[in-house]
Amino acid sequence: MSRDARWKSLLELLVERGRLDVEDAATELGVSAATIRRDFDQLAEQQMLVRTRGGAVVHGVSYELPLRYKTALGAAEKQRIAKAVAELLTPGEAVGLTGGTTTTEVARALAVRPDFSSGTPALTIVTNALNIANELAVRPQFKIVLTGGVARPQSYELIGPLADGVLGQITMDTAVLGVVGLDVTHGASAHDEAEAAINRLLCERAERVIVAADSSKLGQRAFARICDVSALDVLVTDTAAPPEVLARFEEAGVTVVAV
Repeated sequence: MSRDARWKSLLELLVERGRLDVEDAATELGVSAATIRRDFDQLAEQQMLVRTRGGAVVHGVSYELPLRYKTALGAAEKQRIAKAVAELLTPGEAVGLTGGTTTTEVARALAVRPDFSSGTPALTIVTNALNIANELAVRPQFKIVLTGGVARPQSYELIGPLADGVLGQITMDTAVLGVVGLDVTHGASAHDEAEAAINRLLCERAERVIVAADSSKLGQRAFARICDVSALDVLVTDTAAPPEVLARFEEAGVTVVAV
């Protein structure tokens, strides 16, 4: 197992359990305890966990994996969701994309959709996500509008008043929202309050809001609220979502697409 794969596995286990002992982690990953200690020390230096005597713990309620460690989680589901979201968009639209792994897959699905291969522009993409802008900027059929702001390294998103200023001057046909949690009662949420504020504004500037969220996000909530469920029009998720959970979203007026 490579170091990157080992680190990803360790971080995933930490997210699930909140705490990991060196010996338990070594057994689960099939490596030596000395290797795990070195991994914990190096991850602690990057402020991705807190080192304890004999193990490690997560940082707390605001803990999240940096985007590069999340991209492989639920990849097949996210790609199906992304393709379904891309099919809901029509040529000529102005589309807002928030940051996140699922919305990044949406950007990739848009890039390969045949009827978006030409046009002037085929789509106008508004995003505060540096990685999404980077992937689509080389596609001449898309007009890319990148908000200003301060880069948040965990998600590659731009936040702050500079981003507010740009979004306050434009309108969009559709916003595609990535979330950490989505609950009928508590609405859509994110880990970071500044990130949530930008996502909220992006949704407010759009005529239609599509949430792209895999089933693990449903029924969950995170620290910072983005918006109420009443602000959402469509939820695109995967078929592992419990039917009773999807029914509650439909009762709240959200169109549900499960793929």
